[in-house]
Amino acid sequence: MAYFHDLDPLSELVSSLLSHRTRNAASSKPFKALRRRWPDWAAVRDAPTAEVEEAIAGVTWPEQKAPRLQAILRRITELRGALELDFLTEMTVEEARAWLEGLPGVGPKTSAAVLSFSSLRRAALPVDSHHHRVAARTGLIPGSLPVGPSHRVLAAMLPPDWDAQQVYDNHEVMMLHGQRCCYYQDPACHRCVLLELCPTGQALMPPARISA
Repeated sequence: MAYFHDLDPLSELVSSLLSHRTRNAASSKPFKALRRRWPDWAAVRDAPTAEVEEAIAGVTWPEQKAPRLQAILRRITELRGALELDFLTEMTVEEARAWLEGLPGVGPKTSAAVLSFSSLRRAALPVDSHHHRVAARTGLIPGSLPVGPSHRVLAAMLPPDWDAQQVYDNHEVMMLHGQRCCYYQDPACHRCVLLELCPTGQALMPPARISA
């Protein structure tokens, strides 16, 4: 599958932070608004927080995301002396994820997104709510396992020699299946290609429909 982003890693970090609990279509407009209003991320870092909040008003919880975004940009500056994340390419995936998750408010999904979706193109597996739902319903992970900890469990199941494209494709297939078939409510089990492998779907479907 083609990558949907070709952003530098710092811009991908900003984009991922804005998209938390927000649909991609809704988060792209505030991201573009930030880029139009300020010349670079350093200017966003130093801008009045109220103005940043105003610019990202279309996302969920802008009053929380604006100060958090600025705190992260300040922390990167403190740690690196500059606002850039290209140095992550010199680290292993695990080292890079650990560094990113040391930033305030950055969790496993965001760290994986920065490494996978950005121009770094590293073999890191993001797990969103759709991906997690499909994995839980098919029995890959326990239903009680939260999204955050599921990143390590699901990544460990992938072949160790998979490259970034293959890891990305795995995420996209799982996510799209959750969006287009394995819905949160009323999953379309009758047309699911995984029905014979899915204990949840088999429990929901009449036996005659499963064997048909």
